[in-house]
Amino acid sequence: MESNTWLTDVQLDAKTITLAPLTHSHVAPLLEAASDGELWNLWFTQVPSIDTIEDYVQEALRQKDEGVALPFVVIEKSTGTVIGSTRFCNADANNHRVEIGYTWYAKRVQKTAVNTESKLLLLTHAFEKLNTIAVEFRTSWHNHGSRQAIARLGAKQDGVLRNHQKLRNGGYRDTVVFSIINSEWCAVKAHLHFQLNKPR
Repeated sequence: MESNTWLTDVQLDAKTITLAPLTHSHVAPLLEAASDGELWNLWFTQVPSIDTIEDYVQEALRQKDEGVALPFVVIEKSTGTVIGSTRFCNADANNHRVEIGYTWYAKRVQKTAVNTESKLLLLTHAFEKLNTIAVEFRTSWHNHGSRQAIARLGAKQDGVLRNHQKLRNGGYRDTVVFSIINSEWCAVKAHLHFQLNKPR
């Protein structure tokens, strides 16, 4: 199976959000979403700024053309507003593995149901449509919020890649690797549905 035929454009819908394929037309809406909280100032993650947004979108679409990524914008259904971005990345069609990454949301929707809905959509598509055997997540060791959010999904920590990537400040990032495998999917899916439907 060729990687460039494995990932194809798809729109995914949940109760409060839609994941729509990223296009060049989303440059301005993404920048506006990132401006809510000036997310580009977070040193432990990569969120586009006014100086990098064009390259950010161009690189995402280049990876899509190569068949190794499928980038989305996250749209809030109640307002039609772009509130963030996420993507399938580092796709390995031969081994039926994919990573979910490049995920960020406007500050006002952080710590809401948005991330759980988004991950449920992506994981359902990965395991039930793409027939993946494993979905991977990676984040900075210092991004405690992201690590906790990934663990809450039901993902298992596989390990830490030390001095994995050079940072803008000259230091090095330790990357924490998590995964969910296909035999765990039914339990994870039930857990995510419970999280979304439990009384608030």
